Amino acid sequence: MSTRLRVLVNGEPEDRVPVSDRGFQYGDGLFETIAVREGEPVRWERHLARLGLGCERLGIPPPDARVLREEARRLSHGRERAVLKLVYTRGPSPRGYAPPVSPTPTRALIVSEWPSHRASPPEEGVAVCLCRQRLAANARLAGIKHLNRLEQILARAEWRDEYAEGLMLNARGDIVDGTMSNVFAVLDDVLVTPEIVDCGVAGVMRNLVLQRAAALGIPCRVRALALVDLRRAHEIFLTNSVIGVLPVGRFEERAVAVGAVTRALRRAIAEDDNDVARRA
Repeated sequence: MSTRLRVLVNGEPEDRVPVSDRGFQYGDGLFETIAVREGEPVRWERHLARLGLGCERLGIPPPDARVLREEARRLSHGRERAVLKLVYTRGPSPRGYAPPVSPTPTRALIVSEWPSHRASPPEEGVAVCLCRQRLAANARLAGIKHLNRLEQILARAEWRDEYAEGLMLNARGDIVDGTMSNVFAVLDDVLVTPEIVDCGVAGVMRNLVLQRAAALGIPCRVRALALVDLRRAHEIFLTNSVIGVLPVGRFEERAVAVGAVTRALRRAIAEDDNDVARRA
C-alpha cells in the first residue's frame, strides 16, 4: 500500500472490497469527505451527523461512532494536512436489488494527500462554468451524500482544467450546487444559497457558513436561486470541507468581484480552522 495513501476496510489495512458489496454493485451507500489538520479529522461530529441522516434515509444500520472515530484518528495520526474519505455501504448481498434483511455494512476509510492546487487559490477568484447536465429530483436523496454520483461525473466531463468547478441546475432551471460544492451569492446585500429540497447536497461547510454569516450580522436567505439572479450577483463563492470558502472571479464570461462578504466569511472559516487545530 502506498505510503501516501492509507486505507482501512472494516478496521483492517486493506484496499479492496468483495465484488458482492452493494456499494460496488449498486452505489448502495454513503460517503463523507473530511479535512484533516494536525492529525485530527475536522468537524467530525458534523460529518457524522450527516452520515447518520443518510443511514436513516437509506435504511442502513448506522456505524459504531466510537469505532469509526478511533479508525479515523488512527489513519489521520501524524498528518499535518490531508483528506479523509469515509465510505459506508450496506455491505455484501446476493445478486438482486432487494436489500438484505440483516445487512452487514462495509466501512472504508481512505486518507490521501492534501491537494496541492487547493493550497492557495488566486486572489481574484476562480473561473466557474454552467453545466449542461442537470440534477434529477428525488426528495428522499436530497441533502445526503449517497454514492450515486453519475450526474456529477457527466457534468465534470464537460470541462478539463479551464474551470475550477461547474454549477448544476435542477429540472426547473434553478441553480442547486456545484459538482463538488455548494454555491453562495450576494444579491442586493443579502447572502443567498440555494435550498436543498429535491436534489443536491447539504454541505457541512454550507451549514457552517450560514451560522458564521448570521453571527457576523450578514443577512442570509436559503431560497431558490434562479440562473438570472446568479448572473447579476455582486459576489459568488463556493464551499466544501476541503476548499473552505472559495471565491469565484468569473462565472461564464462575466467577471465577478471578490467582495467584502466573501472576504469576511473566508476569514471567519480560517479562524474556525485554526481553533480546531489548536484544540487538537
